[in-house]
Amino acid sequence: MSPIDYIIVFLYLASMVGIGLYFQKKASAGIDSYFLGERGMPWWALGASGMASNLDISGTMINIAFVFALGASGFFIEIRGGVTLIMAFLMIFQGKWNRRALVMTLAEWMHFRFGKERQGDIARLIAAISVIIVTIAMITYFAIGAGKFVGEFLGIPPFLGLSSEFWAATIMIVLAMIYTVASGLYGVVWTDVFQGTLIFFTIVYICAIAFSKFHLPEVFNVSVPLKDGGFMPLATTKEAWTSVIPHWKLNLPADSAYSIYNLFGIAILFYLIKVTLEGTGGTSQYMIQRFFASRSDRDSGLLSLFWTFLLAFRWPFIAAIAVMGVVFGTQQGVIQDPEKVLPVVINEIVPIGLKGLIVAGLMAAAMSTFDSTVNAGAAYWVKDIYQAYINPKASEKTLMSHSRWASVAIVILGLGFMLLIKNINEIWGWITSSLGAGMLIPTLARWYWWRMNGYGFSLGIVTGMVVAVLQKIFFPGIPEYFSFIFASLSSLVGMIIGTYLGPPASDEVLFEFYKRTRPFGLWGPVRRKMPAHILEQIDKENRRDILSTFFAVPWQIVLFLTGMTVVIKRWDEFLFLLTILIILSTALYFSWFRHLSTEVKVD
Repeated sequence: MSPIDYIIVFLYLASMVGIGLYFQKKASAGIDSYFLGERGMPWWALGASGMASNLDISGTMINIAFVFALGASGFFIEIRGGVTLIMAFLMIFQGKWNRRALVMTLAEWMHFRFGKERQGDIARLIAAISVIIVTIAMITYFAIGAGKFVGEFLGIPPFLGLSSEFWAATIMIVLAMIYTVASGLYGVVWTDVFQGTLIFFTIVYICAIAFSKFHLPEVFNVSVPLKDGGFMPLATTKEAWTSVIPHWKLNLPADSAYSIYNLFGIAILFYLIKVTLEGTGGTSQYMIQRFFASRSDRDSGLLSLFWTFLLAFRWPFIAAIAVMGVVFGTQQGVIQDPEKVLPVVINEIVPIGLKGLIVAGLMAAAMSTFDSTVNAGAAYWVKDIYQAYINPKASEKTLMSHSRWASVAIVILGLGFMLLIKNINEIWGWITSSLGAGMLIPTLARWYWWRMNGYGFSLGIVTGMVVAVLQKIFFPGIPEYFSFIFASLSSLVGMIIGTYLGPPASDEVLFEFYKRTRPFGLWGPVRRKMPAHILEQIDKENRRDILSTFFAVPWQIVLFLTGMTVVIKRWDEFLFLLTILIILSTALYFSWFRHLSTEVKVD
């Protein structure tokens, strides 16, 4: 980069640290301020923060890699996680269900669901430990992508036997950690709003120049990674590459690292089933913290809608970078590593001055995801392990100290594991299809099965995560759907055994949970104790939410694809998708949006 580019990046980083330090005093009032912002932040700020936190640099790089290597239909692989399809479920019902518990963390939620006796305590402790483990894995994933991206621009040499990517990631993460540790969720949200604005203008600029100045040839080469670490060029056509309609099968070479997606139709169906299970079970990561921090059911719905709408701009940007990468390849030689298309395009194509602004915007994407993850993960140590079981009488000053030190410890562990992982897709595939699968079934069943208890949740989580770790150690190369099946089935068996080894939660706990949360599912013994007029209200809300979910899931997919078709100039598919989008939006308005003002509020 030129000196002016470095100045722009420096000013951005200084602004982030300044905003975080500005909110330090407000966040230091106590852990409710530090982790939830006193549940007083506006829905639009929480939604904008959520968008920024989802737009991580690692995910953006792997999404661009799939679109670059496989064409526009590569979008469908990232239904596994990168499309963030869980937002459809959070928007319709999971967001408000979580908000109604009035808790700080998912682990604290276990007391609300299973009670404060032994089974609730065990479930709370296991939930806290499992989320901290996943948080460390996510930081490793973010660090790998951030190192690959930032290392391309800063020119940091290897040092002490560690790669330049490691040191690039360390520099950026340390800077983000300063304001995250200082100001908690206040700093996270308001720096995310600032960063989200910067990201948005970055997206608009890249899409505009890709649309106006970059034109795909009729035939060109792309590249796919090989299992041995090399790369292979592949020929394709403009017509095939720009089509968003997926094929049932791909014909990638057997030695390609992407050959696991050759049964493309089956892979997409598998990811849809997986995301549906995840969505109906709710997320346990940093995303749910925004809903715990929201003011009301209505705010939960509005922040989800705004969050999803803003996320839709990510996919035109991904398509634009992929188009620019393809065109650059026709002139300078195909870009070999699909995961480096993003930094290569910016380094080679974007002019001086604007390069610094775009690098700052993409660094904002990386840092906003990182800060959210660290802040949410630290809450589980402070609230659910230290305060709950080690030092219940700890002062607010002591709790704040642990909040900050827990953030630092989580970051150090995440950076350490970065040294063991080869590429972004490796860690992301394991997190989404193995480690996450080990938590999936108990996380799902806790909402819909009255008989499930804290022992079932705990044994299911432990069994699933142990199987996921053993799979990573002994069978690292198996397809994602096999690792998903092994981990989820093991977790299911553990959950059933644990559930029937002990009694269900007490009648009082189950009644209070169902009355406030109002979930659908197998709640017959609890429902029989409730007044008929309350059951009528619950059933009416449940029917509306189930119907709206069937509209919301395809609506989100079509919304994201519609923007992509504009950038790649597939006007036939654009008109088709736009028509579907209008129909689904109208259906969602009548089935969901117009009822937001009458949703139940729990204060």
